[in-house]
Amino acid sequence: MSSELPLVFSVTSGKGGVGKTNLSANLSLALAEQGNRVVLLDADLGLANVAVILGLTPERNLFHLFREGESLESILLDTGFGFDILPASSGVSEMLELSTGQKLELLESMDYLEDKVDYLVVDTGAGINDNVIYFNLAAQERIIVLTPEPTSLTDAYALIKVLKLEHGMEHFKILVNMARTKDAAKEVFSRLYRACDHFLDGVSLDLVGSVPYDPMVKKSVIQQTPFVKYAPDSPASKAVREAAKRIQTWDVATNLDGNIKFFWKKLLFQQA
Repeated sequence: MSSELPLVFSVTSGKGGVGKTNLSANLSLALAEQGNRVVLLDADLGLANVAVILGLTPERNLFHLFREGESLESILLDTGFGFDILPASSGVSEMLELSTGQKLELLESMDYLEDKVDYLVVDTGAGINDNVIYFNLAAQERIIVLTPEPTSLTDAYALIKVLKLEHGMEHFKILVNMARTKDAAKEVFSRLYRACDHFLDGVSLDLVGSVPYDPMVKKSVIQQTPFVKYAPDSPASKAVREAAKRIQTWDVATNLDGNIKFFWKKLLFQQA
């Protein structure tokens, strides 16, 4: 990193099923391989999958932070892959939309990570519900994942539209997943770029990279092991490592207070 400040970035999507959580885990692993301290926050709070794809069964998760007074330190889990996770709960409907009090509680808990992390990766849910918007606004950078499917493209545009028109967000990173060829990935990005350029004045899109369709990805999911670890020389693994290198070139704004909590605090003031 070019700064001593931690970088908080979200990995998000308009549509489910685009491989967002798998990419979050593999980007976290790739960043950790390159010498960084990484924590992956599972921000799909009611339908958590991060621990599942890593073959883990956490004893505690963010539900215990909000409902049972557990500390963030007690919830933080070493994955065994070089990075830690903050797991969420699954099948708990009350976690689908955080209250202002819960957001404040998470904000205060972030003190623990201040000096312990280089990258906080936030794996959001899909769509445009309150939690998805909240965590995207709280991040310094947003990676929107989409595939060549038309519905993925339209839903990615819808997410960008909401973040732009309702919250003033203008800068987005784009990661194309499961493209059969590089030309196909470039075409998907170009179509999204043209739509945003035509209808959303001021929006800026930056292609972080494309991860090709790779049979090893499915095999790694079955084995509950990140494909960067399971098949390190596969095309998908090489593409994710390249994306991780680009992420490390992003600057953290030096005019901020350097505190991970800042981003949650900023959002709470916006919503007040």
